[in-house]
Amino acid sequence: MSVLTNNLDLFLRAFGQTLQLFAVSAVLSLVLGTLLAALRVSPVPVFRGIGTGYVTVLRNTPLTLVFVFFVFAYPLLEILKISEYTAALVALSLYTAAFVCEVVRSGINTVPVGQAEASRALGLTFTQMLGNVVLPQALRSVVPPMTSTMIALLKNTTVASGFAVFQAGNIREALADQGDDVLFGLIWVAIGFIILVLPLTYVQQVFEKRWSVAR
Repeated sequence: MSVLTNNLDLFLRAFGQTLQLFAVSAVLSLVLGTLLAALRVSPVPVFRGIGTGYVTVLRNTPLTLVFVFFVFAYPLLEILKISEYTAALVALSLYTAAFVCEVVRSGINTVPVGQAEASRALGLTFTQMLGNVVLPQALRSVVPPMTSTMIALLKNTTVASGFAVFQAGNIREALADQGDDVLFGLIWVAIGFIILVLPLTYVQQVFEKRWSVAR
């Protein structure tokens, strides 16, 4: 316990930054991923190609390389100067959006084709059909995989520790510099992530129960 109590300030600051990184990148990736899913099921071939290309490239690129690009390569383009923290947010959001896209698309594919055909028969546009008919039904079926994607995002925030962004991934280094027991420090870090994951799991269970009753 002494490792935790003697460094409580460090743990709180580190996990606070982790939560901030997670919350912002989660919102951004959910929005972007849903838009990409819409592109992937679009009747316009060009839009489908854009969505497919994005997902193919980002899903098959290691997250570390995405970080390397935005932290080291992007500044060389001299387009817009961004901090390491902003670069981490962008890298996490763009990377996770590819996985969110596939989760949402799988949910869209579970909606019976007749729903889309009926919407078109009523004169709804593709956007209206997707937003008002298909997506509300699709999102109900993707709660478990989406929760898994968000849990992966939470753990992926530790990658930012290698790119000058202070968060939970830096605790080991900070403890080593102070001469504290790193092993027990890492155990507390693991416990901290378990505590952060529990609310996500609880939210998943609540939504699953509520929507199963609605069905």
